[in-house]
Amino acid sequence: MHSFLCDGILLPVELIRFAVASGRQVVAVTDHVSESTLERIIREVKADVALAEKYWGVTAIAGVELTNIPAGAVAPLAAKARALGAELVVVHGETLVEPVEPGTNLAAVSCPDVDILAHPGLITLEEARLAKENGIYLEISLRRGHAFGNGNVAAMARKAGAKLLINSDAHSPEDLFPQELAVKIGRGAGLTAEEIARISENAREITGRILVRRNATGNSR
Repeated sequence: MHSFLCDGILLPVELIRFAVASGRQVVAVTDHVSESTLERIIREVKADVALAEKYWGVTAIAGVELTNIPAGAVAPLAAKARALGAELVVVHGETLVEPVEPGTNLAAVSCPDVDILAHPGLITLEEARLAKENGIYLEISLRRGHAFGNGNVAAMARKAGAKLLINSDAHSPEDLFPQELAVKIGRGAGLTAEEIARISENAREITGRILVRRNATGNSR
């Protein structure tokens, strides 16, 4: 989810509040960042995430989405984000509707500090295989435009055995989709009911991974 610290319309804590009110128990705020905004946004999102967890009993995750940066900068900025306390590192993939630099998908799936490659468009089988090898999740997107590549992402993930997530890419409360829509988007991408059920398991898995890292670094709240 994206707050008005980047291109959303709500404070991070407001966005979390709407998510909690809609019944969600786990929420990740992953604002768009680059070299210039990385440190400030991580600090500000972490403050609201801690506030939400303290008072609402939600599992709130402070993340970033490295967006439209040079492909060669993916690895160093992902490592920097992790060092600054980002709990979830997403890379803005080669969506069909933006001029993301070619090579960004490959850089992301090759980087151990990346958790998710978002909307990777025409991702190749080789890149999907690297995602599997490196434990990086590929995103099926509900966002208009980004969703144009969902069918290819699903097909490449299936062939490679890479793990998928279905994400809202929410920028406003209206983007907080019901579970029924997520299932329909998955089916529209060509996924079977069994594969969609596995995506729910993947969501629990990545949440568990994040919480293990949080506890290991002494950042438990």
